[in-house]
Amino acid sequence: AFSDAYFGEGTGSIWLDDVSCYGTESTLLSCSHNGLGVHNCEHYEDAGVYCEVCIQGNVRLVDGSVANKGRVEICNSGTWGTVCDDGWSANDAQVVCRQLGYSTTNSVAFSNAYFGEGTGSIWLDDVSCNGTESTLLSCSHNGLG
Repeated sequence: AFSDAYFGEGTGSIWLDDVSCYGTESTLLSCSHNGLGVHNCEHYEDAGVYCEVCIQGNVRLVDGSVANKGRVEICNSGTWGTVCDDGWSANDAQVVCRQLGYSTTNSVAFSNAYFGEGTGSIWLDDVSCNGTESTLLSCSHNGLG
């Protein structure tokens, strides 16, 4: 955890103060705090965090114009790599969106390196999801790596 506006001071409202978490809570609002908008802080005290994102099986979207669009990459052995688009479909897109916490309604599958070619390893190929899986690795594929 970082304190004292390590990543820069924010602007606008301060919503949480005196936050105390055990680390097992699923949301920040589940932690103990003074109440939304109740604080005695200034922005020079803004909190920050660093989260490890390349955890085995995590997915991310890269090189899109907004956070919810981009080339699909998956983490394997601590390294990000791409997913080949052989057989890539809307069902596969739904699973990626679900895994990232986005709505699955109107998910769109892009192919042919629409967001540019990735670099490094191609970790997954021949992915086939039915659309209800919770993670991309739960779908049928020809093996990771």
